[in-house]
Amino acid sequence: MEGISNEACSLAGHWGLGKLIAFYDDNHISIDGDTEIAFTENVDTRFEALGWHVIWVKNGNTGYDEIRDAIKEAKAVKDKPTLIKVTTTIGFGSPNKANSYSVHGSALGAKEVEATRQNLGWPYEPFHVPEDVKSHWSRHVAEGAAFEAEWNAKFAEYENKYPEDTAELKFIITGELPAGWEKALPKSLSAKSQCSGNCPPGLLGGSADITSSNMTLLKMFGDFQKNTPRERNVRFGAREHGMAAICNGIALHSPGLIPYCATFLVFTDYMRAAMRLSALSEAGVIYVMTHDSIGVGGNGPTHQPIEHLASFRAMPNILTIRPADGNETAGAYKMAVINRKRPSVIALSKQKLPQLPGTSIEGVEKGGYIEITIPVPDVILIGTGSELEIAAKAGDELIKEGKAVRVVSFVCWEVFDEQCDEYKESVLPAAVTARVSIEAGSTFGWEKIVGDKGIAIGIHQFGASAPAQKLYMEFGITIEAVVAAAKELYMLSF
Repeated sequence: MEGISNEACSLAGHWGLGKLIAFYDDNHISIDGDTEIAFTENVDTRFEALGWHVIWVKNGNTGYDEIRDAIKEAKAVKDKPTLIKVTTTIGFGSPNKANSYSVHGSALGAKEVEATRQNLGWPYEPFHVPEDVKSHWSRHVAEGAAFEAEWNAKFAEYENKYPEDTAELKFIITGELPAGWEKALPKSLSAKSQCSGNCPPGLLGGSADITSSNMTLLKMFGDFQKNTPRERNVRFGAREHGMAAICNGIALHSPGLIPYCATFLVFTDYMRAAMRLSALSEAGVIYVMTHDSIGVGGNGPTHQPIEHLASFRAMPNILTIRPADGNETAGAYKMAVINRKRPSVIALSKQKLPQLPGTSIEGVEKGGYIEITIPVPDVILIGTGSELEIAAKAGDELIKEGKAVRVVSFVCWEVFDEQCDEYKESVLPAAVTARVSIEAGSTFGWEKIVGDKGIAIGIHQFGASAPAQKLYMEFGITIEAVVAAAKELYMLSF
């Protein structure tokens, strides 16, 4: 079934979402021809097995009363979602193209449109709405106004009785965050853990069955289930694509719902299509992606992302944020919460990282900033995430040797690109061409930052199974590598 995730349907059936009604156009035609060539699944049985109520409308072409009755029946089912399978003829009314794959992906054409109009007995000009149709739909205007007035009266009564709950509900409806909400962000997070204390009213979500590894549990709340709708921890199960698809629905439901979901960064491969739709639909989902490098260690190359950071940096309308410590992690969450029209990928390490002296929440909001300040540097070292510490230590070594070194945290490329030219020049002066970047992933794209005279240290092959420290040594993601590259550039610059 095109466009319907089996994972999401399974979870909807598990939760017993009685208000969910989905229509399935059962026309047996695909772009390549009749689907019976490659599709023999019994859709009814599958959805019944997933816990859905299934209704079959056999005449979807002209069976208007059947469709109305099916919708009425679906609304009456309160304990499970409903699938309404409607058997139709694709291109119904077209005398020459109906029930053929040729009508699936191309226009009818002027001659066939005219033939269809005659076949259906439709005498009106294009885009004309007959008066009886207009009056039929216009009747809803008065009904809608009455329903709205009734709802407003009930809401005013509720607000008078429950002012605190009403304030929270208004935040969720409007998307306006409470004043000072960011003060609740802890500053002692490691770069692998999730805020588990106070949070915005609409924040909810969970993990693809690895909550303890992702550290994404909201400890002050229980589990969201059919009978506990006020809770905020969503147990998605091992269904990454369905998890992201569900979060898209939550984000688009109302401005103040802020969904997050979590898994290992490498498993974004299972959910990339839904994540792309987040960006395309301007759905501000927060993707908490942990285990972001070869630092995963013993699980080996299947669990070690190499190209993933570069791929999301290439995707339009999505923020790829890779914080280095607690300050930057708090800043990453703040930025992700504020951005309601674009999703965020927060890439976090498996290993615990130390708090670095020069990091800040405010710096994250700029995308890139100076972590070790040298007014007029000869060499600029640039790091992200767990490798910022390596860049900082390399900077310390070079400074001890009398070199003028600046260390820059490049936590979010997209946000840095949005800063004014003056700020970008203040962080990465064009005159300083001796630049070294270090990141435990593909260097694809880093030439934009380090320039054609700089050196990008990274990984150009799949990882391996070994302890993180050994892997970093093996692949040259080290202080020594940064120092050597900086010295090489330093000598070339004179």
